[in-house]
Amino acid sequence: MATKLTVIVDNTENGDIRGEWGLSILAEYGDKKILADVGASDLFAENLKKLGFEIGSIDFATLSHAHYDHSNGMARFFKDNETAKFYLRASTGEDCYFKYWVFHKYIGISKGVMSEFSDRIELVSGDYELCDGVYLIPHKTEGLESIGKRERMYRRTENGWKPDNFSHEQSLVLDTEKGLVIINCCSHGGAANIINEVKNTFPEKKVYGLIGGLHLFNKSDEEVRELAKAIENTGIEYVCTGHCTKQRAYNILREELGDKVEQLKVGLVMDF
Repeated sequence: MATKLTVIVDNTENGDIRGEWGLSILAEYGDKKILADVGASDLFAENLKKLGFEIGSIDFATLSHAHYDHSNGMARFFKDNETAKFYLRASTGEDCYFKYWVFHKYIGISKGVMSEFSDRIELVSGDYELCDGVYLIPHKTEGLESIGKRERMYRRTENGWKPDNFSHEQSLVLDTEKGLVIINCCSHGGAANIINEVKNTFPEKKVYGLIGGLHLFNKSDEEVRELAKAIENTGIEYVCTGHCTKQRAYNILREELGDKVEQLKVGLVMDF
């Protein structure tokens, strides 16, 4: 299926179209419009309009994971679009925190939004087919709580604080003319893990590319280079990244992967 992706929100702005610390990407897949994440504020709505789109025409919305910089625009989405469902992992809750020594800072989805708009939210489990050729794929890699602990990301549970295993994170996968394209807006579970999860889920299909942040802003140069090698080993042909990758890590990825890598920015259009 011919596919066009337009970056609605990213850290890197474009002329008079503002950016912010967040991400939102619109996929035009055949006659369907699918919005992946809604950024950290109502900015996504302003940018959609500037880029020639109407929120009311969007058919589906998906949340890559339950952090504020990807979900804070949800209430605005529900206000301006009266019909589209918003698809979250069933394990999503208002329970994501960042640990500062003994203190915990809330970094999750806007409190109250899940209950207020429960009739518009679909909680999905396992491999989920959103529509023909479009899928939501959860993590299938074991031990991701070790990443949560390293990143100092925790979930508040009835049994106390638990390192995040990113069970609330999902990949939006589009079956395009070039192959499968993965949108995972922060890739907390690890970019190479995510690519391999999708490869194993669809062994008969080619995985062409990965779009989204890679959460590398806090990684050493050596760690970024190691990830670049791991991505290379997956055999994918294209990576478009920004947001939580940030510029230093992006430059290293370009050194290692060359023209396979492109930078996300507001207004960027990708055709597949």
